[in-house]
Amino acid sequence: MAKIASTVYEQIRTAILSGELSNSERLVEEDLAVSLGISRTPVREALRRLAAEGLVDVSPNRGARVAEWDADDLREIFDLRSILESHACELATPRASAAEIAFLENICDEMEALAKTELSSEQRLPALAAKNRILHSKIIEMSNSSRLGLLIETLIHVPIVMQTYKVYSPEALARSLRHHREIVTAMKAGDEVWAASVMRAHVLAAREEVLGQNEAE
Repeated sequence: MAKIASTVYEQIRTAILSGELSNSERLVEEDLAVSLGISRTPVREALRRLAAEGLVDVSPNRGARVAEWDADDLREIFDLRSILESHACELATPRASAAEIAFLENICDEMEALAKTELSSEQRLPALAAKNRILHSKIIEMSNSSRLGLLIETLIHVPIVMQTYKVYSPEALARSLRHHREIVTAMKAGDEVWAASVMRAHVLAAREEVLGQNEAE
């Protein structure tokens, strides 16, 4: 039963993070159980776990729904990310090996190449977002702080944060890629203050892009 609940949890979580399930969409236990061909018990357990992570809201009157975030929530999320991820850069920079720096430089190369391709937005943007997560996750891993990693993970799994590239203008995307390159350059130089300051600017710039799009809608 626990294994089934974990599988259901992963399926629903993926659907939320990909945008397949939208903000405030109802999650009916019975309907989910029927669609997955299982009983309601593992669905209930999966929804409880997702609620604990902040991805699902559960109330006696409304049942379960995909969590919804307003502008104040998003601002707070990005502000906290700017603090935590810049700290990750500070910790990671003195520890960075030549191989790790080369890995990050390669991700920058791949993202810059992707940005110049003639692929459609539907193909290019998800690929860029995936590479972006790899780069940020690698820096967090390099910080060698499991607690810091867990704290950041609770923030970056919010769908609209995960899909930042979908609202980026060409200018914002170019700036984001330049930030990535400068962060890695600073880390290669062993300057944790420089790396941390660029990471902070990078996350705050993303905040303004997302909030601007949110207000436009």
